[in-house]
Amino acid sequence: MTANGSNWPVGQHTHRILMQSGRLIGMGCLLASLALPWQSAHAGAREQAQRMHERLTGVRPSAGVLETMALEIQGGNAQQAAYTAMDDRAFYDVTLKNFAAPWTNEAQSSFVPLNDYTATVIGVVRDERDFRTILYDDILYVGDGALNLPPYAIDNNDHYRELEAGGYSLQDHLDATTQSSRNGLPSTATAGVMTSRAAAQAFFSAGTNRAMFRFTLMNHLCNDLEQVNDVTRPPDRIRQDVSRSPGGDSRVFLNNCVGCHSGMDPLAQAFAYYDFEYDADNDPDGNLGRLVYNTVGATDPDTGTRVQGKYLINAANFEPGYITRDDRWDNYWRAGPNRRLGWDSAQNPEGGGYGAKSMGQELAHSDAFAECQAKKVFRTVCLRDPVDSADRSQIATMVSNLRASGFKLKRSFADSAVYCMGD
Repeated sequence: MTANGSNWPVGQHTHRILMQSGRLIGMGCLLASLALPWQSAHAGAREQAQRMHERLTGVRPSAGVLETMALEIQGGNAQQAAYTAMDDRAFYDVTLKNFAAPWTNEAQSSFVPLNDYTATVIGVVRDERDFRTILYDDILYVGDGALNLPPYAIDNNDHYRELEAGGYSLQDHLDATTQSSRNGLPSTATAGVMTSRAAAQAFFSAGTNRAMFRFTLMNHLCNDLEQVNDVTRPPDRIRQDVSRSPGGDSRVFLNNCVGCHSGMDPLAQAFAYYDFEYDADNDPDGNLGRLVYNTVGATDPDTGTRVQGKYLINAANFEPGYITRDDRWDNYWRAGPNRRLGWDSAQNPEGGGYGAKSMGQELAHSDAFAECQAKKVFRTVCLRDPVDSADRSQIATMVSNLRASGFKLKRSFADSAVYCMGD
């Protein structure tokens, strides 16, 4: 027996202890090395989850939501993490409101009060309805009746101002209804957000109703008139108010004006029975104005037909020009270079119809509409436009996924958030 009471010699005992210690240390290092990749991945997933949440909602996630999202990302389900983030009320109150608000005014400003146009877009996204219907359905979203808000009115925005001022969650307090039950329009004359009060105030007030078409084209097909300019279309539907020789030079008309008006005027004819009435002297912004529509049997004193008098504004500019008799619209852009917008011949074989509803369907069922939604969502979530081949490939994937989902726009938000969570 050795001095330390062991049957091992001192040298051998010390060697044994060192060997056992080495094994323990080695095992600890091994466990640590095995844990590091998981911890590193988890840390990366948490960063991605936080970035995703902030991009989708504008606010930081709670600790619990962050952990849930991180685990979903780490488990290979980043799409679900995006939907978890979108369950935050800020997605509706902030992100979607700012997403849609610029579409409701000519200045394209986000700094405008909540209104029926914006609320309807938010509701359609929340309820995962076919987003194309925002241009043609008899649809409207209003505040929850239990909130004791001022009732929806055709001549003011008080209902939505109070809904916003009260700080109520738009995720929880928007109810779906129909425009025809609230604003007096026949259901056949409703055309989604185009016949909302906010859109009418912005784009039907004064003018010739071309603004409604132009801004719908910009906001929902991501093309302004310059991008669809086509001087090869026939000019037979261009109205009388367009001079054929601006400044005495007919070449200006033939090389410029005709490129926009030959396609726009026959499409904007869909709005021939609509106007926005307001007191221009005492209410120049039209805050107390209302949308009006000439129903069957109505006769406008200026035209002698159902067509609003604004369609004869400046008729003396070119008296042989087209005189609008009804709301028949035709899409001359189905031929020529604007075929690239991808019109749906199956949805409307003839490329024409009557009224804003069917014209809204023509726009909403185009390829350009689907691609525009993907681009707008990408810009909102990724905070930039698509810039390279990878981004453009992502847009194509988003369009495909949007179609496959039945045009549920949340899918596009989720796709963008996943794609950009590593930015």
